[in-house]
Amino acid sequence: MKQRGPGGDRPLSRRQGKGEGAARPEPAPAKPKIDKASANDQVLDSIIAADKREALRLAPVSHETEARLDRYIALLREWQAKTNLVAPSTLPNLWTRHIADSLQLIDLAPAARRWADLGSGGGFPGVVLACAMAGTPGATVHLVERIAKKAAFLREAIRVTASPGVVHLAEIGDNVDRITGPVDCITARALAPLHQLIGFAEPLMRQGAKALFPKGQDVEAELTEAAKYWNIEPELHRSRTGDGWIVELNAAERRS
Repeated sequence: MKQRGPGGDRPLSRRQGKGEGAARPEPAPAKPKIDKASANDQVLDSIIAADKREALRLAPVSHETEARLDRYIALLREWQAKTNLVAPSTLPNLWTRHIADSLQLIDLAPAARRWADLGSGGGFPGVVLACAMAGTPGATVHLVERIAKKAAFLREAIRVTASPGVVHLAEIGDNVDRITGPVDCITARALAPLHQLIGFAEPLMRQGAKALFPKGQDVEAELTEAAKYWNIEPELHRSRTGDGWIVELNAAERRS
């Protein structure tokens, strides 16, 4: 039986020519382009946000300090693309590995207002300390850095966070000549073996400064080596953020 089209007896043909209402197949929708860089950034943002919550649990700060630290981290991530400020492997753990690790020093020297951070690099702990102490009367953090690009970053970080920091582009051993006025506490992170750090810090310690040096699990070996060169009475504090330690020194005398 022939099938008839609507409105007439003419049979429906299997083929219809152009102009006879032939249905054209719709083009397949274009597949959205996936920006892998953006996707990676979003994943990293999520990881960093979770890490931030853990870091602020370990080292709580005010809302004002948190806002300054947020600006600092945003700037660091922007500069990290062109200047190696931190090890890339530590980016997902910026807050616990670097921010909280720096903030814990304040509890070990709560009365300190004037700090010196030797070899500041990407700003740990110096910029973090400055962010935390913004608004504290008499607070100053001296950041000593010998690499010009990193010193430029430190200046920008101090500017955008409106924190009380002074950046010195200088060799680490020149810190005494660069820093004017008294210093309450000296610190240095991932800069040099302990016996060398003591050598850098000793002139300021002689003027009454305390030293706080974050160290890793091999702290005992570093203390043994340091004792060959210095008479010291260290106090060890376990780090809140890992398996490391913080070496506290109130005096150091070179062995003859």
